[in-house]
Amino acid sequence: MKIHNTLTQQLEELIPLEGNRVRIYTCGPTVYNFAHIGNFRAYIFEDLLRRAIKRFGYELTQVMNLTDVDDKTIAGALKAGVPLNTFTATFKSAFFDDLKTLNIEPAEHYPAATDHIPAMIGMIQSLLDKKHAYQSDDGSIYFSVASFPSYGKLAHLDMAGMRPGARVQHDEYEKENVADFALWKAWDEKDGAVAWDAPWGRGRPGWHIECSAMATQYLGESFDLHTGGVDNIFPHHEDEIAQSESASGKPYVRYWMHCAHLVVDGRKMSKSLGNFYTLRDILSRGFTGRETRYVLMAGHYRQSLNFSFDALTAARSALQRLDEFQDRLVGVAKNANIEQSTLNVQHSTGSNSHPSLDVRCSMLTVECSNSLLLPDWADAARVKFDAGLADDLNISESLAALFDMVHAGNRAMDAKALKGEQAAAVRSLLASFDLVLGVLEKPREEIPDGALKLLELRQEARKAKNWAESDRVRDELAAQGWLIQDTPQGAKLKRK
Repeated sequence: MKIHNTLTQQLEELIPLEGNRVRIYTCGPTVYNFAHIGNFRAYIFEDLLRRAIKRFGYELTQVMNLTDVDDKTIAGALKAGVPLNTFTATFKSAFFDDLKTLNIEPAEHYPAATDHIPAMIGMIQSLLDKKHAYQSDDGSIYFSVASFPSYGKLAHLDMAGMRPGARVQHDEYEKENVADFALWKAWDEKDGAVAWDAPWGRGRPGWHIECSAMATQYLGESFDLHTGGVDNIFPHHEDEIAQSESASGKPYVRYWMHCAHLVVDGRKMSKSLGNFYTLRDILSRGFTGRETRYVLMAGHYRQSLNFSFDALTAARSALQRLDEFQDRLVGVAKNANIEQSTLNVQHSTGSNSHPSLDVRCSMLTVECSNSLLLPDWADAARVKFDAGLADDLNISESLAALFDMVHAGNRAMDAKALKGEQAAAVRSLLASFDLVLGVLEKPREEIPDGALKLLELRQEARKAKNWAESDRVRDELAAQGWLIQDTPQGAKLKRK
């Protein structure tokens, strides 16, 4: 598997530092508000990466931080007039709800910054002892950029044209403001009751030291992979490298991956432009988490993604096509009296959970054991699907392979050239694809008893050749939002 390393600006083969386990740190949310679709573009990219790494046989430990103390969370808590933990708890809970809605696999660890203050204090003390940090007149602790000669290597900054040396107290600053940054901020009235005791005085950590301390605690002083959005490259990730390598004397991260920005209808997302959307905004317009995931996943992570409601509508059509293809496969297999657990295997990977390692292994074993049963067009799709993933998560190529398979498979079924065993094998192949994509499982919708009774009435009317009554029942079901599909397995109801 090859990935684009921001540090070297080259495609490199992913090789774990230790054994077969990839250790990955992903920048999580700052819990001062509901996460927006730009945030979830990054989280879905990271989820796709996680799933692809597993598909290629690696084990994985992922850490995603929760930033629950910084300038924004403190300001929000003070404005709301509640304690910091009370303020952030609402948005932490909403974040995990959104992850389930988007079928994003849980990371192994979700450390919150406020639970790891001692680790941050310890790292800051190490930087002070090694003369990489100093205390200012107001009691704050700053990292000395001049003490780290390779500063700027991730963002590829031309330090000759910049003027480091000034101090920046706030958490975020622009590229032209290369400066010593705060590791620890001495308490002032703007922090309210948010403060912890440290050897050098009462205060709270800066944003950048939080990630370094938590990543080191869970993944070690050197680990494999760090991800985030391109807006994290500078200053956040640059500062992480500087303070982490200065503290440990070791390389911090081998591979860095960053996803590009999301725009809405070709424009930067902004509340002032009225194009700022949370997941809740999208759901309120009648779209689903499954459709939203498809849109946010379908473009290459290093290319800017243009989000629109037209794209959501197109995703709905694409998913409907995939659903109909899978229904046809199940029908062909059942008509041939094929009994195979893989026909139901997706039900163990519901949209609000992720498959266990045992389930993953059994599904991939089924894929391999059934590969001899796959028609040529399905086996070609399998090869192309994996080739796309292995090429720096080229999801466009993988999706093209999927839809090429759907086209070829429908033609084969139209010509009655697909055997039951082959249909079951293709079905299991799709199940294995969905371990990566997370969108192929159809949501299981409960059909009301009243609608089912109407469907029975319609079937009775058709048997009696009472076409007027049949049409009346059909129209009544349509008014309730249901379409009737006549299939070889009988009439079925489908939500309009």
